[in-house]
Amino acid sequence: MSADLAASSTVHGLIAARARFSPDALALVQGDRRLTYAQMMAEAGRIAAGLAARGVQRGDRVAVLSENRIEYTLLQLAAARIGAMVACLNWRLVADELAYCIDLVAPRLLIASLRHLDLARSAGGGCTILPIDGLGAHGDAPITGDSEDGFTILYTSGTTGRPKAAVISQRAQIARMCALRIDMGLASEDGYISWAPMFHMGGSEHLFSTLLIGGTGVIVDGFQPDAILDALEEFRIGWLMTVPATTEALLERIRTRCPRIQGVKAVGCMADMVPASVITEITTLIGAPWLNSFGATETGMPPLSADLIAPGALPRSLAKKPSVLTELRLVDAEGNDVPDGAVGEVWVRGPTLFSGYWNNPAVNAECFAGGWFHMGDLFRRTPDGYEFAGRSKYLIKSGGENIYPAEIERVILADPRVADAIVVRRTDSHWGEVPVAVVARHDDSLDAKAIDALCRAALAGYKRPRDVVFWPLDQFPRNVSGKILREEVERRVAQSQTEAP
Repeated sequence: MSADLAASSTVHGLIAARARFSPDALALVQGDRRLTYAQMMAEAGRIAAGLAARGVQRGDRVAVLSENRIEYTLLQLAAARIGAMVACLNWRLVADELAYCIDLVAPRLLIASLRHLDLARSAGGGCTILPIDGLGAHGDAPITGDSEDGFTILYTSGTTGRPKAAVISQRAQIARMCALRIDMGLASEDGYISWAPMFHMGGSEHLFSTLLIGGTGVIVDGFQPDAILDALEEFRIGWLMTVPATTEALLERIRTRCPRIQGVKAVGCMADMVPASVITEITTLIGAPWLNSFGATETGMPPLSADLIAPGALPRSLAKKPSVLTELRLVDAEGNDVPDGAVGEVWVRGPTLFSGYWNNPAVNAECFAGGWFHMGDLFRRTPDGYEFAGRSKYLIKSGGENIYPAEIERVILADPRVADAIVVRRTDSHWGEVPVAVVARHDDSLDAKAIDALCRAALAGYKRPRDVVFWPLDQFPRNVSGKILREEVERRVAQSQTEAP
């Protein structure tokens, strides 16, 4: 068989096929602006020609610093056509942090929106900086992309504090679409609301999964509850992504506005980080199950995203079911498989995996040792599925016992008086380390004794928090996806211990 006949599909090739089949289908929406699949491909083609005219070739990186907008998606599609990859920069970073991310990938071009042009100039060094508007040119760019070419670069936090650049190949992007379609039954009539920043997988990856299926991507510039509800009233949505930090705000707006929702197949993610009562109410009002998922930038929504919590149900167990297209192991520190009921680190492999961290061979060798990707997340296998236990680096070792923060957090978050909670470690002269619960509450009557009573009823004595601290909800430090920054909470708790009289 010739190489041409054996060639694999690409993101650009598959979306182009959708455009040929349904040219008038609605592809992208942002406010009043609407592009059909034919229009989207034509505009992306002009941008691809513009990139090629400026010397961008297969394998090159093009960095982009922009808010959510249609041009961002067109740029990614154009780059995919010629086999270049788009490095999605976080505009929340300061100039020095951003400069590191840019230097790491050495882009051929730095593309910036007008809103972030000054930041791009401050951080871009010697990069050629171009505005995101007006990139198009006449002519045809070559279609040179391959399935293993990098499609997107997304930055992840590193243990050293320096971001790592995760390369998502075109193959991985296609596989992630397939996993979502199979696990959640997504179809071409199901749209996606891309409100999360496009430098995050929730903003760009899932949007492209929708385009690969032939659905409509609705682009919203950040978390705007009314804009999201407008889209829910106009379009059928496959997966309504919400993150812990936004779920309650959206729920409050649903309560007051009472939208006429067209239809949603699944809502939410990361059930372990959301109060159970919130899951119950929002699934009732939207009329869709909650996606009880676990994934990462490096893996996509797999490896554990095949479980749905029924609308209106009060989740008692958050055990998760394996996704299709991934293999999963739970291993101990020596790489041996652990028995059922024991805690082990998740190792995965499959076509949804990323290609590795750009220009970081030492970390890649460590993370992919033995032919599996080592996630660093801890689970235990039960008859109901896989239960989250925490991150290996957040394990609390107290008096010779291992304590997994997620176990305690689940107990606390199950109480409807709790708005959010996290459990961190604190040094202790006797036990070495002890767990401390940091809690935001809906009801001021909830006190430390009540938290202790919750934990006494559900956990072994050594697992109960040695202290409970109450913070206002808006004082919890979070990343862009709404996850609480555990290291920062731990630092503040340690600082308060030091400052105590």
